[in-house]
Amino acid sequence: MLRQVAEGVLTHRSELLENNAVVVQGPTGVLLIDPGLTEAEMTCLADDLRELGQSVVAGFATHPDWDHVLWHPEYGDAPRYGTARCAARMREVRAAPDWKAHVAAGLPPEIAEETPLDLYGLITPLPAGAARIPWNGPRVQIIEHPAHAPGHAALLIAERGVLVAGDMLSDVLVPNLDELNDTNDPLGEYLTGLRLLEDVAGDVAVMVPGHGSVCGADEIRARIEQDRAYVLAVRAGRVPSDPRVGPTAKPGWEWTTDISVDQVQRLAGRAE
Repeated sequence: MLRQVAEGVLTHRSELLENNAVVVQGPTGVLLIDPGLTEAEMTCLADDLRELGQSVVAGFATHPDWDHVLWHPEYGDAPRYGTARCAARMREVRAAPDWKAHVAAGLPPEIAEETPLDLYGLITPLPAGAARIPWNGPRVQIIEHPAHAPGHAALLIAERGVLVAGDMLSDVLVPNLDELNDTNDPLGEYLTGLRLLEDVAGDVAVMVPGHGSVCGADEIRARIEQDRAYVLAVRAGRVPSDPRVGPTAKPGWEWTTDISVDQVQRLAGRAE
């Protein structure tokens, strides 16, 4: 079911991972951001849009994680945008002969058979450094940053006072660092992403995270500080003391503790 969070901005939440699809209304149709996850959920969203008399005129994927690059035929053939790096990553995935089997193997088993993959990752790349989504609607500023995943982007809809944060600033999901390799600094990258979000926080009345609860202006800075404290704890080699980790984690989200332990171990291994 669609829920209005600001004038002309609505959300639709998935059940398993509390993903927030975002709908931005324009004069000729809607911009659809990160729809998911199952066939039933995506069909429900399409039905809700039909009831509103709205069609999809553009889409956007905030980053190249599996749960943010899904799509459904009922949304039509409108261009679905992403950053250049996000689109490049998806081209790499789909270039493998067995890509669909590989993606399916990584899905949560509870929904593996219910998640449609035919249109998975078909992203139209925007030019590197693009500042806004090209569509006939409210200006949507692209805030690309290196945190969490290659080509990750938050979206600022300033005239509606809304920040779509992608996989950051969640009240249920801990900061999930980019894959560690020989050239990157996932902790530094995450802190950079937080600084960029902090720079626009003063213009925001509503923040929509990729997972979890939408929050108002009074909570945005608290979430930024919580994520920053988490990253600094991991940098210090500690499993963070965080309400999203351990016995205080939301029921069903206990696996976030495993993410935290793994991150500390991986980074310690690099230091050694």
